Amino acid sequence: MTSLKSRLRNDLTAAIKERDELRSATLRMTLAAITNEEVAGKQARELSDDEVQKVITREAKKRREAAEAFTQGDRPEQAERERAEGAVLADYLPAQLADEELDALVADAVAQAREGGAEGPRAMGAVMKIVNPKVAGRADGGRVAAAVKRALAG
Repeated sequence: MTSLKSRLRNDLTAAIKERDELRSATLRMTLAAITNEEVAGKQARELSDDEVQKVITREAKKRREAAEAFTQGDRPEQAERERAEGAVLADYLPAQLADEELDALVADAVAQAREGGAEGPRAMGAVMKIVNPKVAGRADGGRVAAAVKRALAG
């Protein structure tokens, strides 16, 4: 078992003992998503830490989107619950990049793309190919795309 998955299980056990309903429910859902990913496909397999982290990232994104939908639907209690679950999952993800750090990485990627001959808004794909591996897991794809668009427009 990977270290991240075992950490999730140990934290789930601790949350159950402490009667922390929010944390235990969130960790149960996350472990279920990991198990679903492991048994998906033709053959069951064990996920690596990187793959487990991707599942957690996907679950955190679902919580953000659900919170936004509940807020727009005028259901603040459910929106707050989704945000709280997202905060629990954030403990298992790498620290997110600040806007300044993201902008600096994007500026470097834009400069590299220009050296390769890519110019203007059509360079979006080339820049994203350069910057995505550098920010993997540390910034939401939408934030990265918006930063790249700003850099290419400016």
